[in-house]
Amino acid sequence: MEQDLSQGRVTLDQLVCLYQLAAVETGDEMMGLWSRPVRPRALQHLLTSVREATSLPSALYRFSTFWNLILDDYQFVLHEDKTAWKLSLEPLGKGGVQRFGHMLILKLAHGLLSWLARQEVPVKEVGFAFERPVFVQDYAVIYPAPVIFQTRATYISFAPEDMGPVGMRSTADLDQFLENAPRDWIFTRSREHTQALRVRSYLSRTGWEQANLTGAAQFLNMTPRTLIRKLEADGTSFQRIKDDLRRDIAIRYLSAGGRSVETVAHEVGFSSAANFHRAFQRWTGSTPRSYRRQSKS
Repeated sequence: MEQDLSQGRVTLDQLVCLYQLAAVETGDEMMGLWSRPVRPRALQHLLTSVREATSLPSALYRFSTFWNLILDDYQFVLHEDKTAWKLSLEPLGKGGVQRFGHMLILKLAHGLLSWLARQEVPVKEVGFAFERPVFVQDYAVIYPAPVIFQTRATYISFAPEDMGPVGMRSTADLDQFLENAPRDWIFTRSREHTQALRVRSYLSRTGWEQANLTGAAQFLNMTPRTLIRKLEADGTSFQRIKDDLRRDIAIRYLSAGGRSVETVAHEVGFSSAANFHRAFQRWTGSTPRSYRRQSKS
């Protein structure tokens, strides 16, 4: 997933890296987005509590109870009727709304439900207590549901029929979820989070010259044919994942500066700068040099 921010782009990997660095540097697992710091290991305690839920509504209740012990300026309220389970973030004062904080904490609720259900739980509707932003198209990527702005309170709702059973989650599952944070709870879509992320992990650990479908299949303990079938079921392919990762790395290198276009081309596995130019223009609509100039303007 990429977000178009003016002339720059923030890749999925960059967003994950930003969160992880900020959480460590600030000692706040919600990056200073709330009036009280969320101390290290708080999310681990949240997952430990939610993991014991016997149903998805029970998990939402545990989620709200946990945050109501942490937050000073907001309180979660869980509503139930015949049409929806609605988790509402009610303000306790007249302070300003931190847009990213509201997005992140609602998505954490959705991500935890999807983690427990072992599939993305459909969202009925999302509402935010702030004005419609100029980058509104990004919310459609994060939330696969109708998104409303300028609501009385921020909320997320789920249809009762989608609040199915939970799946058993081990301590190893919990540790992996925390290690990947916030990847697995912001980007919950199954097409982006099944075998595709595992293939990306293989590619990140392997040099471009050595990376191939057979090696990826061995890394994932399956045959190449099985991996092809699983990736097709996710709507992607080994080559597409490889190209997407090369694009993301190239964008990061070009935005950071310090490397020539020719060096970037070599480091992301292209035999020539000309081939890299053609691929990069296909990916972004810009040449590498034009993109570098835009990202610095």
